[in-house]
Amino acid sequence: MNLAPHPYGSDKDGLICGFLFQPGQAGQPMNLAAAKAWLAQHNNTDSPDPAAGFIWLHFNLSDAKAEDWIKTHLPVVPEFFEALHTGTRSTRIEDAANNLVAVVNDVTFDFTFDPGEIGTMWVNVGPLLAVSARRHPLRSIDQLRRSVREGKTFNSSVAFLNQLMHDQGDVLVRIVREATLKVDELEDAWLAGRWRKKRMDLGNMRRLLVRLRRLLAPEPGALFRLLRSPPQWIQADDLEELRQATEEFSLVIHDGAELQERIKLLQEEVAALVNEQTNQSVFTLTIVTVLALPVNMVAGLFGMNVGGIPLADHPFGFWWVVGILMVVTLLGSWMAWHRKD
Repeated sequence: MNLAPHPYGSDKDGLICGFLFQPGQAGQPMNLAAAKAWLAQHNNTDSPDPAAGFIWLHFNLSDAKAEDWIKTHLPVVPEFFEALHTGTRSTRIEDAANNLVAVVNDVTFDFTFDPGEIGTMWVNVGPLLAVSARRHPLRSIDQLRRSVREGKTFNSSVAFLNQLMHDQGDVLVRIVREATLKVDELEDAWLAGRWRKKRMDLGNMRRLLVRLRRLLAPEPGALFRLLRSPPQWIQADDLEELRQATEEFSLVIHDGAELQERIKLLQEEVAALVNEQTNQSVFTLTIVTVLALPVNMVAGLFGMNVGGIPLADHPFGFWWVVGILMVVTLLGSWMAWHRKD
């Protein structure tokens, strides 16, 4: 059989990488022609032999030819293509015509805590074939490709899916840890009085965690249906491994939810401090306005060009008026600050 590694990037049909996995053996690079020949040889029976292994093909959907090639040459269920174009993007695994169709959300390779840097990957897993497709480079699948090149072995296609879920869980754990460190830095800056330029960072971090929780948390309904009545070709050990992988996801999502609540409390503290400072500023401006009111009134009265203005002919009339205004202002200031305390 013609097994040959593909060049860097995707080929003319959108294939990024392809591997043949046999029990106890490392993955062998495989191109599309060899994959078609292998599937034609082993996919013609109702009960595939587990010892034959399985093929993993990873496609780049940014290539316009990729989806057409998958639809034409690979035994992929229609639900896979429906998930590509319709439905929600939340993480889920469903049983579709004796295949597993998974929607996996992941972060891009150069993730910088931007909510827009979350991408989606679609996976179709059967007893002899695992097909994954994405539009943007994602960190979990890149980590899985590196593990395969280093000699990672899989005894079944479901074991491959479990490894993908574990890798995504590891990426999510790393994100939660890095987010926790960032929140610690923001909290320290707030306690040190250097929080004025950090309020926007808190909002961005909270939006990121909300979106991660919404997209990365597996749908419990679909997972419950799968675990209750799985396809017959899935081994019990692989099913138990899948259950453990989803439980790890739930724990990480729970940690992210706690961090989200912590950010919410910190935002409330910052908002309370901002409101207090605003109230103090408004109070100070009000006091200044009230204290300046007698001066303005006296200036307006003495500025009228009419007869009978008091102290107009007195030699010390100006200083009498200034003294009275100073006494009134000082008395008003004392009353204002005393009432504030």
